[in-house]
Amino acid sequence: MSIARPQLHSLVVPFYNEAGNILPLLERAVEVLTSLNVPFEMILVDDGSTDATPTELVTAAARWPEARVLTHARNLGQAAALLDGLHAARGEFIFTMDGDGQNDPHDFPLLHAPIAAGQLDLACGWRVDRHDSAARRILSRVGNAIRGRVLGDRLHDGGCQLRVMQREIVGVLFPVDLMQSFLPAIAAASGFRVGEFPVSHHPRIRGRAKFGLRQLWWRPFVALLRVRRELRSRRR
Repeated sequence: MSIARPQLHSLVVPFYNEAGNILPLLERAVEVLTSLNVPFEMILVDDGSTDATPTELVTAAARWPEARVLTHARNLGQAAALLDGLHAARGEFIFTMDGDGQNDPHDFPLLHAPIAAGQLDLACGWRVDRHDSAARRILSRVGNAIRGRVLGDRLHDGGCQLRVMQREIVGVLFPVDLMQSFLPAIAAASGFRVGEFPVSHHPRIRGRAKFGLRQLWWRPFVALLRVRRELRSRRR
């Protein structure tokens, strides 16, 4: 049976104070998306940046007609920025990644293939060789283990934002702190087929991480309880 070819792909990228990272990252992304031979759009969300990010996004929109910029007047957080971008996306397949340059767009074809073949609804990256501090890696490993046990998503790396998904997944998402990390678990609990694939991860070259280590233990725990409560209420 032949699989219908999507008429549009959408790339959604939230940005917050990522000046210097934006144009090199988008240049690589455009190269990869073009190679898939499907028309595409780019939804670039400025989450209340206070550096030169808005200027660079204007430059990106002028350089690539596929780009649309959404702007938050103040910083609402990555979850809100991602969710706004996902709702604005018009493509049948939606690609997501972080705006800091640590995700590699050249891994998109790996994640796109099982979606295009109709084997999965959501393909997630797994940063096997992760280039972050030891403390971040340890906290992330503990957080992934707890999330997997509580929500049963069986993923090694819920925090990797390099993903390709069917647009229907957007309809089951809901606003919650750190939603970007719980998206695969929400999709799986809603009956979508979720898979995970090893992808590249690069050191951050410019800027700094947006979450301090003190935030990396209590915020996920509080958000986890809220996600579990919402998913349980949906089963009733």
